[in-house]
Amino acid sequence: MIVVTTPTGLIGSKLVEDLLAVGENVRVIARDPGKLTPELRAKVEVVQGSSDDPTLLGRALAGAESIFHVVPPLFSAPDPNEYYLSFTRPLIAAMKQNGVRRIVTLSAIGRRAQVNAGIVSSALLKDVELERAGLDVRALWCPSFMENMLRNVDSLRAQGTFFGPGRADRRAPCVSTRDIAAVAARLLCDRSWSGPGGVAVLGPEDVSLDDMAGIASDVLGRAIRYQQVPAASFKAQLMRYGASENFAQGLLDMHAAKDNVLDLSEPRTPENTTLTSFREWCSTVLKPAMA
Repeated sequence: MIVVTTPTGLIGSKLVEDLLAVGENVRVIARDPGKLTPELRAKVEVVQGSSDDPTLLGRALAGAESIFHVVPPLFSAPDPNEYYLSFTRPLIAAMKQNGVRRIVTLSAIGRRAQVNAGIVSSALLKDVELERAGLDVRALWCPSFMENMLRNVDSLRAQGTFFGPGRADRRAPCVSTRDIAAVAARLLCDRSWSGPGGVAVLGPEDVSLDDMAGIASDVLGRAIRYQQVPAASFKAQLMRYGASENFAQGLLDMHAAKDNVLDLSEPRTPENTTLTSFREWCSTVLKPAMA
């Protein structure tokens, strides 16, 4: 039995499909099971609630072999470090209570960098806590997601523009959530690994935000451009949309670290290079979303 958190999310939903396709038994923790399709609910066990609830985690992990763990983002969290740990500590207790040792957890590139990377640093604290507990851990060290572009669909439609605080010319890896789910499924189905560790998931190529604009222009058949916004304006906008000051600053620090080549700190290898290019993602995901 493999337990999956955030089964309606961009990664979790694809992961559940991948696991079921190879005959694995799956149990999901869902805040709102109504978001699961009836077809999927018939194929999995469902535990309703939040994955930071100690009692629920005890039930969800009973008889399980492993868990896929994602801390769902909460922009209003006043202390990002404590927010990540509030999902990690009860999980560790429930895993030990039920004799579950194996966990694949969504994380970010930066373990080798040893710099303040804002929200990335908060995610890495979670990984350290899991390892200190003596669990068998595989963290998925991911760069920025291609799906982040979907937050800009309205401005892309109206103005042909997407926005952010990062440098336009900085080339770095980016990855599709489909590729992340595929790597997670491979690790969960592979019973041979043990101990602490992480796996980078880098996509097939390094691209800049200007490169992404050019590729999107080709695929969409219209001019697309990237516009960098001042850091203070970016932070103020996040707070207007409900982010706490600490969470907004954490996102700003993350982007600053990425501008200082944080996402290049993990060496690219054939093993951590995945298949979905940004061009393919634009054709299969962005273009339909724009339509």
